[in-house]
Order: sequence, then C-alpha cells, then structure tokens
Amino acid sequence: MRIRIVDAFTDRPFSGNPAGVLLLDGADAFPDDTWLQHVAREVNHAETAFAHPLPPGGEADWALRWFTPATEVAMCGHATLATAHVLHATAAHEGPVRFATRSGVLVATPADDGSVTLDFPTAPLTRADPPAGLAEALGTEPLTTLDTGPLVGDLLVEVADEKTVHALAPDLRALGAHSERGVIATARAEDPDRGYDFVSRCFFPNVGIDEDPVTGSAHTALAPFWSERLGRPALTGLQASFRSGRVRTELRGDRTLLTGRAVTVIDGDLLA
Repeated sequence: MRIRIVDAFTDRPFSGNPAGVLLLDGADAFPDDTWLQHVAREVNHAETAFAHPLPPGGEADWALRWFTPATEVAMCGHATLATAHVLHATAAHEGPVRFATRSGVLVATPADDGSVTLDFPTAPLTRADPPAGLAEALGTEPLTTLDTGPLVGDLLVEVADEKTVHALAPDLRALGAHSERGVIATARAEDPDRGYDFVSRCFFPNVGIDEDPVTGSAHTALAPFWSERLGRPALTGLQASFRSGRVRTELRGDRTLLTGRAVTVIDGDLLA
C-alpha cells in the first residue's frame, strides 16, 4: 500500500503541516479502527488521512477519515488538503472531489495555479467567560474568549497583539483542562502589508498534539471572528508555529472556504 507524507498549507517542503495520506484503492469499507490508529501512531504527524473510493452516482466520491497519533477527529483541514493534493497529483481523481466525512460532505476544488480550496462548515462562535486558570495556563490575559462548537472543539482566545502570540509558551497540561481539543490563540496582524491579516497558534494537548503547525479547521472559527472585526469576507491568516503556514479564508455564511497549497515530500510503501 502506498503511503505519502504531504506538507499542507505551504508551497515549500519542510514547512506547513505534514499529514500522512493513504488511498485505499478499491476498498468498499475502512479497515479495522485499531489498524488505522496504529498506522497514525506510526506516522506520528498531527493527522493521518485514510480515504477509499465510493460507488459512482452518490453524494460523495471518496470516504475520508482522520486520525491523530492518539485518536480519531471529527474534522481536519490540512489532511483533507493533503488528500486532495494526492488525488489530483496521481490522477486518481480529476476536478472537484467530494469527501464523505464525520463533518458531512466536504468539497476540495483544485485551481490552475496548484492551490486547492476546501469548502468547510463555518464554526458557530459563542461568547464564553474565560475559565478559571486559563490566563495562567496560556501565559497571558485573554481579551476575548469564544467557544467554537462541537466540530472544532476549541476555545478561541484573542490576546493583546501579534508579539504576544509569537511569545506564547503555555502550560500544555493545564491548558488541556479548558476545552475538548485545545486552544486557538489569535491576534490582529501588526503589519497587514506583510501579506496576512491575523496571526494564530493552536495548542491541542487533548488529542496528542502539543502545537499544531497549521490548522485548517481552526480557520473555520478564525474566519468569522476576524471577518466581523475587519469588515471583509476574504482574509489571509498566518499560523505562527515553528513550521509556519498561511491559509486564505473566505466567509460565505455557514460555509468557509480555505485555500492553500501542498507539497508531497515522501512517497513510499506501507508494509504492515
């Protein structure tokens, strides 16, 4: 079985967010969950995507699931982008691809410039009081705190400025007590002339990911938050992890478009 490692939300290898991608050609169902989790743990990236083709004529073309090294997740942007990239690069699928997932049918549309646009559900944001101990766990005082709903499962926290986001060194064990998956920390860009409108970092200790390099699903919450603040539906976010990456967002009501590129860095055989 072919296995690929793809860097997503970047046009350069060794940046963006790496994902494992396995296309289960000809399969009419997923293998045993235990095997899927073992493979994801062996790959040991934020997510590993498993996809198999569906019969023609249905509402989706491929079934898709995502696993972190610790658990299955309900939604993942960068591994969806990585899977679409592999499908198009290998000619396993042409044109827009519809994925059947735990988050409904998600569509990935390739463009002539090599980018891929994902159509994801917009996260419903609800104002929340900062939980006791959040400021101490994060290492800074939150300005705004919002719940991102069941699909994303994070606490979205606005902090003072971009420099604060870059400097964060949270207590991850303590941070995990404050949401289902983790915490998205964000601030407005210090200088929009640098090509991005807001900055973020994502900490997900509850699913085995201390800091996620670039998180597509988080941008389904960041897009409505910053589009309302900045008065524009189309924005660009910089995720300021060590690897770094950019996500172009466009808010369309209850849907959010996420656009980025991807690069395959490893292509090999899974023997187990």
